Amino acid sequence: MLPAARAAQALAPRDGFSVNYFQTLKLMRELKAAHIDGTYDKMLTRLSKTRLLILDDWLLDSLGLEQTRDLLELIDDRFNKGSTIFASQLPVSEWHSRFEDPTLADAIMDRIVHNAYRLTLKGESQRKKQKNLTQTGH
Repeated sequence: MLPAARAAQALAPRDGFSVNYFQTLKLMRELKAAHIDGTYDKMLTRLSKTRLLILDDWLLDSLGLEQTRDLLELIDDRFNKGSTIFASQLPVSEWHSRFEDPTLADAIMDRIVHNAYRLTLKGESQRKKQKNLTQTGH
């Protein structure tokens, strides 16, 4: 998780804000399970009311049509109601291509990008620094 996302996750509850953290693919699995067990609407309601949602490893893998629809519904429900942190190693310019349906991708990107503050971090991975793996080839 990015240092800024980690700080937000730690500080937001202290200041009375509700926070949910997910690795994006795990969230997709939970949404799929919620469809199956009938708790999908309840889960969306809970996530839409969360003041801060952190989605880590955002779009490292491409998303299928059902996953894209679920994300659009989630992001649309949260639009102008709460903050979302998208933490990704993938440049924003490549996000659109990770969605199966270009029209749904447009809708998702429109809701994300136009109200966003973008922080681009440079330098070595903090995990590599902590494990002293910054040498060439690691």
